[in-house]
Formats: sequence, C-alpha cells, structure tokens
Amino acid sequence: MRDGVAPEVLDGQLRSMTGAGASDLLVTAGAPPMARVDGALAPIPGEPALAPAEADARVRAFLGPRLAARMDEDGDVDFAFTWGEAHRFRGNAYLQRGVATLALRRLPAQAPTPAQIGLPASAVGFAEAPRGLVLVTGPTGSGKTTTMAALIDHITARRPCHVITIEDPIEYEFSHRLGVVTQRQVGRDSPSFAAALRAALREDPDVVLVGEMRDLESIQTTLTLAETGHLVLATLHTNDTAQAIDRVIDVFPADRQALIRVQLGATLVGVVGQRLVPRVGGGRVAAYEVMVATPAVRAVIRDGRTEQLRNLIVTGASSGMQTLEASLRAAVGAGAVRLEDAVAVSAYPADLAR
Repeated sequence: MRDGVAPEVLDGQLRSMTGAGASDLLVTAGAPPMARVDGALAPIPGEPALAPAEADARVRAFLGPRLAARMDEDGDVDFAFTWGEAHRFRGNAYLQRGVATLALRRLPAQAPTPAQIGLPASAVGFAEAPRGLVLVTGPTGSGKTTTMAALIDHITARRPCHVITIEDPIEYEFSHRLGVVTQRQVGRDSPSFAAALRAALREDPDVVLVGEMRDLESIQTTLTLAETGHLVLATLHTNDTAQAIDRVIDVFPADRQALIRVQLGATLVGVVGQRLVPRVGGGRVAAYEVMVATPAVRAVIRDGRTEQLRNLIVTGASSGMQTLEASLRAAVGAGAVRLEDAVAVSAYPADLAR
C-alpha cells in the first residue's frame, strides 16, 4: 500500500491505462472500467461491466479503511498515490446512488518546464514577480495544476526562496533546488485551505501555491498574503480570465466588494486562462489566454468595470496579453489543432477567423 491506497487492486486496469497513454481512469457501476485517451472515454478492452456490488467492493478495497471511511462521512474523498516506479495519480472517490465510484487522473512523473507545455513568455514572467497574486483559471481537466507546477519549477530553478504549497491532494512532488519547497496536504497536514493559509503567514514563505481558492475565507487570506509581500499562485474554476476577477469579487458581501476591488487591483500580477484541445495525430494541446495587470487593467478592476477587460486583452498584445482565440488560431494555423476542435472550446468563435 502506498499513500493510503492499495493500487494493486486495480493493477490490470492501471497497466492498460498507462499502456494506452490515457489521462484518466473511471470505475463505476453498470459500465466496464473506462479510460480517457486524448479527451475521449472508451472501455478498457476485455473488461466486463461491473455490477453495483462489485464496483463498490473494488473501489473500497482500493481505498482502504481510512479513505473509505472519509468517503462515507463526506460523500467523497480526494487523494494521490504513486504506482510502480514513476507513475503518480490524483484520485477522487465518491458515492453515487449509494455506490462507491472512482476517478483517477494520471500525472507526469515530474513537473514540466514552461517551454514543454507551451506557456507564453508573459505568463512565465508572472513567476518572476517578487510579490502579488497570479491566478490560473479554466474548467476542470484543463491543465491548471500542470501550469502551476511548471511555474513553481521555474521559480525554484532560479530563486533561493521558501515555497509552500497548499493542496488537496498533493499532486506533483517538488524537489528542493535553489530554495526549499514544503508541501501541505489539506485533510492530512491541515484541516482546511483557510487554516493552512492562515498558518502560512507564520511559516516564513516567499512563495505560496494555493491549490484552489474555494470560499470567502480562503480568498481573503490569499489576498492578504499577496498584500504582505508574498508571491501567491492560485487556481480558480472559471471559463476565462475576466470571469476570474468577477468570481473573486462576487464571493464577498456587497458592502465589502469595493474594498476587495481595490485590494485585488493592487495585488494582481496577472491571470492565465487555459483549455486543452485534441492534437491532430493524438494527444492534446494547451491553448492559453493571458491577462497582464497593466495600469489600465488595475484601474478597470478598481472601478468595477470588468466588462471592459476583454477589450483590454484583445488590444494588449504589446503588454504580453493574448486571447484564447489568438492561441487557438495559432495552433490551427500550425496544423496542430483542427478548426472544429478550436471552435468547440472558444467563447468567441468568430474571433478565430481574424
């Protein structure tokens, strides 16, 4: 058993998944174990559909008593584990219609470099800021964790500093390079994101990675960290960079939003929004939107005119900004992505033709 789970229970399915280059494995009642390859789910060959009792028993055996008890208490549980010599997985087990269900996401053995994932130079520059807030946004499964890992890897390779990561669960395992990286897992090392963030103020960090800003308290503490001289990298589940700003502000009561706009306008370094698009020939390509916190962007945020952010991004190429559509258009032009796949992830498909 490694990291609280018993991966040998699903050894055959994990072998099939990794052999096919799949990103995800799903075990649920009424279907055979399914693997996601290049964004599409398909049954693992030779695997029969699982009856509810069989699926429930298999998932619980995989989790072990401690994690299974947490799933029963909360309805779901997050975790991560290592399988074999170099395979790292993030997992979520949850109850659906009273039956245990399992979703696993395969992680690279080590954090990629920004160049390996095609991260724009302006976004890489966010990691070189001495202080402030960097947001990485996108829907579930869009590669936000990988982008955050690449930025942390960039920081630790160049800066003798103390990085604290607060995650649920820990996904990439970082090595100490020029500085020190300490990784805290919510539920194991701290009871909540908010508690871990409050404690981080006393733990001598230079850089703090927040796996997800989930509620008012964690967002407020994240902003406070960014205000007090730390560089903070955090993720949000939003569809684009401008929406991320509204999401942060709208969490707060109306009588506090003006103050939060000022605080966010003062601390923001930039926002990266992203999508993963099927690559021609197999695999997936990351497309990025980048909003840099220029004086104009800061003013728009402070004044509550966030509907103007899209126009600032469109016209801000000289400041390192780019729309998602510009990134998609470049990928289509290079033959890496089909136009129909680019259109499917774009909120402004007409802009793909510009």
